[in-house]
Amino acid sequence: MSNVLIVAEHLAGKLNGSTAKCVSAAQALKPEAIDILVLAADPAAVAADAAKIAGVRKVLTVANDANAHPVAQVLGPQVAKLAEGYSHVFGPSTTFGKDLMPAVAALLGTAQVSDLMTVESSHVFTRPIYAGNAIVTVQATADRPVVATVRTASWPEAARDGGADIEAVTVEAELPTHTRFVDLAAGKSDRPDLQSAKRVVSGGRGVGSEENFKIIFDFADKIGAAVGASRAAVDAGYVPNELQVGQTGKIIAPDLYIAIGISGAIQHLTGIKDAGTIVAINKDPDSAIFEIADIGLVGDLFKVLPELEAAL
Repeated sequence: MSNVLIVAEHLAGKLNGSTAKCVSAAQALKPEAIDILVLAADPAAVAADAAKIAGVRKVLTVANDANAHPVAQVLGPQVAKLAEGYSHVFGPSTTFGKDLMPAVAALLGTAQVSDLMTVESSHVFTRPIYAGNAIVTVQATADRPVVATVRTASWPEAARDGGADIEAVTVEAELPTHTRFVDLAAGKSDRPDLQSAKRVVSGGRGVGSEENFKIIFDFADKIGAAVGASRAAVDAGYVPNELQVGQTGKIIAPDLYIAIGISGAIQHLTGIKDAGTIVAINKDPDSAIFEIADIGLVGDLFKVLPELEAAL
């Protein structure tokens, strides 16, 4: 039987929704048990939140000042030690998971399955390749633990009506001294996180300038949405690259995605293929974005958005 250990992603004492999505992926294995591991300086608040996720047997907590910041080289040895006895170790396919899970796989002497989309059996999975234009079936080695990152855009969050036990554990792992946390430089915003937001408004090259992008931010604030951008807008310097959506940016799956002034390059569409409802606003009726949009509006964004804001 399978038993799964999920490494929780959290920041500033708050559990990231990607952890609940990993639980959904783990449930597809029909495992004997699903446990969540919380590594932090003070894991109490995160563990209490994780314990509410349905389908989780227990939440393991490791309190260590060294875990105050998510440094893969520090967390990796601890995860690898605690993974003993588990058949699968899952983490989200986010910046956090993509940094940590390869280190865990290396320490466990196995290959990583990346961007897990579906579970076919205990050791057979599907994942996207070629910017999502093809899906490949991969088979993990049966005699080693399966270490995988879960494509969060492909899985819903598990329900939050559970009541798992919380267990404090200690781990004897040699932590490196050559890698240490120095500083975190991050933009501050009151808007929802781009990767976990239910609504996202993105602007593209058609917005025209950094100054004009204010119309995108204002509209997003009006509907309580996160803000994204196409690579063209990022390359033009309209917004910073942490807002980029697409193959070389963030892969997202909001309930509502509004693309404004975005032509619809295949690299951008890769990042939104799992969105619930896609709305496109563009003055070019031949834009590729209209081919995949559920709702399309041909018009000048500088006229359309103020009218939409007024209606809202």
